[in-house]
Amino acid sequence: METLIPKFMARRSTRLLLAMVPFLGGCAGLLDIREAPQYVDRFEVPYTQGVPEEPEMPPLRTEGLGPDEINTVHLYRERSRAVVSVTSLRVFTTRFGGAFPDGGAGSGFIIDGRGIVVTNHHVVEGAQRLVVTLFDGSHYPATLVGTDPEMDVAVLRFDPQGRQLHRIPRAESGTLQVGQKAVALGNPFGLEGSLTTGVVSALNRPVQMPSGFLMRNLIQTDAAINPGNSGGPLLNSRGELIGMNTLMVSPSPGSVGIGMAVPSDVVARIVGDILETGTVRRGWVDIEGIALDRRLARVAGMDQHQGILVTRVLPGGNAEHAGLRDGGEGRRIRYGRWVLPVEGDVIVAMNGEPVTSVSEMLAALEPTRPSDRVTLTLMRDGEPVEVPLTLGQRPR
Repeated sequence: METLIPKFMARRSTRLLLAMVPFLGGCAGLLDIREAPQYVDRFEVPYTQGVPEEPEMPPLRTEGLGPDEINTVHLYRERSRAVVSVTSLRVFTTRFGGAFPDGGAGSGFIIDGRGIVVTNHHVVEGAQRLVVTLFDGSHYPATLVGTDPEMDVAVLRFDPQGRQLHRIPRAESGTLQVGQKAVALGNPFGLEGSLTTGVVSALNRPVQMPSGFLMRNLIQTDAAINPGNSGGPLLNSRGELIGMNTLMVSPSPGSVGIGMAVPSDVVARIVGDILETGTVRRGWVDIEGIALDRRLARVAGMDQHQGILVTRVLPGGNAEHAGLRDGGEGRRIRYGRWVLPVEGDVIVAMNGEPVTSVSEMLAALEPTRPSDRVTLTLMRDGEPVEVPLTLGQRPR
């Protein structure tokens, strides 16, 4: 049995391994690298048994410190024990035999004394085994309760074995203002227990993710966020959760002062759904469609060149009941490998928010619930039309 210490799988090691695999795999297919979850148990993690005695904090010294420094010191002492490291492990083999581990490490935070941890979806994606490491180095196996790729949220659970866990309380992110203090806790580059400070630099930032999802209403902060901070908490001056650190915007591997966090209100909504049902409930419009662009509009002979062209209204769905039209009996064109009806409605906005692409449509629906009422703005026969609609349940 080989022993695997989670610290071994720091983000820097992960980058190196991930960079090497495609290169080696391209050498005439010699290595034939493939996932091998059946071998994951070969790598042993020294899990903690029982309830360890927690180390005491060093004595608090405030002489010579200003009020803001004292506040930050208190905040770290009170909240750092609720921050965890989340390690994801994957095992691969080659055609020459032998198994080797790959993995990554991010951050997370405890929200419930029963061992509920919140982190990013991208921290745990594809994991064959998950390990939660507490502030004192205690290791616990974790299971994935549920995940939401759309807003990059995941919920884990581990058994604290009777241990009293520290947790982070939540503030309402809807009351945030630009200029408020922001404190990021986490494990950048595998350096456990790190704290960086800054302010809320901006609110309601949109970011297009590599996954294709458009994440709206993110919190921008200049508190340094680096690889390994993902999934850690962003706190206010009272030590309350205002967001979950998710990504940095930078031309280099290091922070340049533009970090993004998912607001705590969004995290709470998604986590609540996952804990209740294992998934996230969102509203839906029962149509099939395609995003218009100038090329498609030119081929179709349409004046409108932005929005979602409705190509099919699903029978019996909410779109049919609301009177949306798909142009199924009208003119059709060949576009690539598709034959499309082009005389249907074009959705250009929802509740006043412009919709010009599929990702914008999904983003507009992200905060909604089934049975919510929305107003769709359509272009129909060259004229704008507003149609009220009751949302259905997004397909899973």
